[in-house]
Amino acid sequence: MVVNYSKWDALELSDDSDIEVHPNVDKRSFIRAKQNQIHQQRFERRHQIETLKYERIINDGLLQRIDKLLNSLQEHAQQATAPGVNPDEFMMQALMDCSGDGADDIPPKPPQGVHTQTEEPRYSVMMASLVDQVKKELGADPQDWFQSYMKGVEGHKKKVNGLQAELNQKLAELEKEEGKKITSDSIHTGFSVSSVAKEKDKPKSATTSKPETVEVLNPGALKKDSLKRMDSAGQSSGAEADVDEPVPNKSKTIEDEDDDEHIEPTELGKAFAKIKMGDYKKCLQFISENHAVVAERETDGLLVQGFNAQMDGKPEVAKQCVHQALLLQYCRSLGRDGVGLFFKRITTSGHQAQKVFQEDVNTTYARIRTRCAELAKEKESNSKATETEQIQLHAVDPNTSIHINIPSESPSEEVEVKAREIFETFPPGLQRALESGELAKVNEVLGKMSVEEAEEVVEKLGEGGMLSVEEGVIDGTTEEGREKLKGLEEKARAEKLAEEAAAQNGGVEEIEVADVDD
Repeated sequence: MVVNYSKWDALELSDDSDIEVHPNVDKRSFIRAKQNQIHQQRFERRHQIETLKYERIINDGLLQRIDKLLNSLQEHAQQATAPGVNPDEFMMQALMDCSGDGADDIPPKPPQGVHTQTEEPRYSVMMASLVDQVKKELGADPQDWFQSYMKGVEGHKKKVNGLQAELNQKLAELEKEEGKKITSDSIHTGFSVSSVAKEKDKPKSATTSKPETVEVLNPGALKKDSLKRMDSAGQSSGAEADVDEPVPNKSKTIEDEDDDEHIEPTELGKAFAKIKMGDYKKCLQFISENHAVVAERETDGLLVQGFNAQMDGKPEVAKQCVHQALLLQYCRSLGRDGVGLFFKRITTSGHQAQKVFQEDVNTTYARIRTRCAELAKEKESNSKATETEQIQLHAVDPNTSIHINIPSESPSEEVEVKAREIFETFPPGLQRALESGELAKVNEVLGKMSVEEAEEVVEKLGEGGMLSVEEGVIDGTTEEGREKLKGLEEKARAEKLAEEAAAQNGGVEEIEVADVDD
């Protein structure tokens, strides 16, 4: 059997042990140098392939725009031959007609390591440079400027096609050279199959259903009949009264973050909104330089900004924001070449697009103005709403304060046992408020109850001895405190004099009685 070893000829070896070198040359150094040479040549070849592929993509995009320019010139050939036509303005209009969407105007980013020194210009800049070169070639005053421009543009097209042919030939040679040798980079997985054995469904064991029970924090409160008033919906207002406690911070999902996100325009959208209405030339220039402004987010943000401006009493700013927002929306909705198509139609005198666009702007602004007026009216009516009657605990005497006493959980005396039973009949929210010892939290819970129920709670608090009035401390450093101290001292002095006078009268009477006895 004859074995074919020709397939091993494609192997590129840099450390062959059978290699013969000159006796004066170190074999290891020679092999290492050959390795570096092979790796360097392979790197340069691959870098050249990536560069040529990228240049081919750029040239293809440029050829497409040159073809569009030639077609646009041929379509408007009759207008070009009309008397009084300015060649520069005509060519500028032709460039605008052949300019595509703003996203297509930006060339693709080069691969890593390719054309890192200079930034690739936009296609619109390339086309403008091409027209300038043709204009310089024609001179100051050509006889038939239209045909001269056509021939000049076609000549540049032939040059680009010639460059593409040379580029494709060179690329084919490099790819052929790259595919001659088998390297470690050529190794890849031919196929890979994996299978997962699913576990068979196990028969469900028969289980007896148990009745669902609700676990409560205070089982004894369910047996009590007090504080059970039901409202029209059949629900106890006292059970629902609770203190607003801080909720632990939970991690939000992506959907929650999207819902909470505030819609507003970016700095780019705000700058676009400042362009005066009707200045379409400046709008087109701004969009060409900043195509990201055509995003849907900017449209929504400008509409919200217009709504807020109308609420703040700035109708001119609101209408301008609506105008710019709808302009971006039209450019985005007209398709791939929507920017050029919109500005071509809107700048043409007498075109139907102008009427349609202005009617849409006026209708949208009218809806925003009507809605803002309705919201302002609702806000005014809500501000006049009356407050709900509530029961609150406050000390009558400003020198005293209300102190909260909580019955012990293990009472020893009969009075404490009764007070504890009353405490356990209260709703859990009221119990927590009382345990906090803060009168403000107790008033907060009472404010959520009905007036009748709050009155019953206050009565039970008095029966259980859970509220006590204590005298406050008078600040003698203030003028108000000194006046209170002076009044208390005078009152105490008057009481003392009255007691002394009563004591003296009593002593006289005793003496007189003694004299009579004698």
